[in-house]
Amino acid sequence: MTAVAVASSSQLAADAGAAVAAAGGNAIDAAIAACLTSMTTEPGVCSLGASGYITIWPRSGSPVTIDGYADMPGLGATPDPDAAWPIEISYGGGMKTIVGYGSVAVPGAVAAFGLASEHYGRLPWREVVEPARTIAAAGFPMPSNCRHYLECALEPVLGWQEHGRQAFLGENGELIRKGDTVRLPGLADSLERIGRFGPGEFYTGELGTTIADYVSGNGGALSRADLAAYRAKERESLDVVLDEWHIATTPPPAVGGATLAAMLLLMHGVRHDGWNADTVRRLVEIQHAVIRYRHRKLDGSARIREDIAALLDMAHGGILPGASSATVHTSATDANGVGCSITMSAGYGSGVVPPGTGVWLNNSLGEIELIPEGGLTVPPGSRLSSNMAPSVAHRGDGAVLATGSPGADRITSAILQVLVNFIHFGQPLEKAIAEPRAHVERAPDGYVVAHEPGMPMDAVTLPLRPFDQLSMYFGGVGAALWDPVTGFSVAGDPRRQGGTAISGDS
Repeated sequence: MTAVAVASSSQLAADAGAAVAAAGGNAIDAAIAACLTSMTTEPGVCSLGASGYITIWPRSGSPVTIDGYADMPGLGATPDPDAAWPIEISYGGGMKTIVGYGSVAVPGAVAAFGLASEHYGRLPWREVVEPARTIAAAGFPMPSNCRHYLECALEPVLGWQEHGRQAFLGENGELIRKGDTVRLPGLADSLERIGRFGPGEFYTGELGTTIADYVSGNGGALSRADLAAYRAKERESLDVVLDEWHIATTPPPAVGGATLAAMLLLMHGVRHDGWNADTVRRLVEIQHAVIRYRHRKLDGSARIREDIAALLDMAHGGILPGASSATVHTSATDANGVGCSITMSAGYGSGVVPPGTGVWLNNSLGEIELIPEGGLTVPPGSRLSSNMAPSVAHRGDGAVLATGSPGADRITSAILQVLVNFIHFGQPLEKAIAEPRAHVERAPDGYVVAHEPGMPMDAVTLPLRPFDQLSMYFGGVGAALWDPVTGFSVAGDPRRQGGTAISGDS
């Protein structure tokens, strides 16, 4: 058995990953099992109907990213424009999105897990899926972060279908309280079929047919043809250097990895003495410049690779470029020096759950910040873009760090600050994650800086949006480190109900 450390979005998920490692799995098996458990046990936050990325640094060879993000549907159905509608939720101070059958894109999570398991895992597929299935069958406690999101999103996002709404209500007809047992009808059976028949069950099996026919039969673009055509893709990771570490992250067509890489390159010259007024001012300047470039050039770009190359060229030269969502993350490393980082997202949720499946589907076509012109402008079969940036870093002595975060467009700023804290400022991993954060965001009247208490903002010239405490709005970074000298370090984010576990001796 190889010792494995896991950081995930709940203790239940981390323990599932550790159990798979104890059964003989490696970091990839453990990360998949933990992430599947997160997607099973965090209703409203994520689900099997999600998409995302897996970045792996194998024991030998170069890092790879498995692109399991959503495809644009429409290969076999004509969408009804009235099958999607805009809503606004109060989460994070208020945000707009689009829900309904017409907001559902082709989900890629299960395909990505299957490809990673086949190429890099050690255990049989069914054994990796089993912890999530077992937990779904027994029921699980309502997590506090899910309860918080459902308070904001149940009625407008997840509650417009009566059979979906009922899954989140107790016997008194009120929203299930934190800690109360949740059972999502049909989910354990769906996981059992995926485990028994393989990942293809979600795409061409009975489960996939049920999902596709329900969405297309109600005016959505997702059809059997879209699911059958979907393929997860293995891509060469972006590689960026910070001090003694090489950091591998998501390549195009994702924009999250390029945004993170550009910010890391531009932070290289920041002094090593921690966050003060000057370093925070520089952090905000870098975020502002890169995020503006992303909004102007990358979101919805038809020349995504060329525009990303231009961004990274500027960042390599030290030049500042001119002016979803509900997500889960799991990081794992093992004592063989293997790192695996997984981020999956269902957007803010479409509210669509095909009866009997327990699978809540994504609203990836409704994420306005990523598809500003609207989903129907993207050709069917095209891979959509994403903010996600699961990352694995390697040092020359064999140390490996897997890290990442949920948090929509706050993903890159959260990972950036944790990596700078840990690598550049030399902070212990737990402190690097717990430090207060700042994030430059677009507001109706321009850009503002959302920030947690404790960040010295005196030299920042942009308008400020202060928070009165650490908030899950700023992400939920999880990180697992294997150092050949000191062994394992693993840490979760105090902003979310994170969990960590180590299986075996280091």
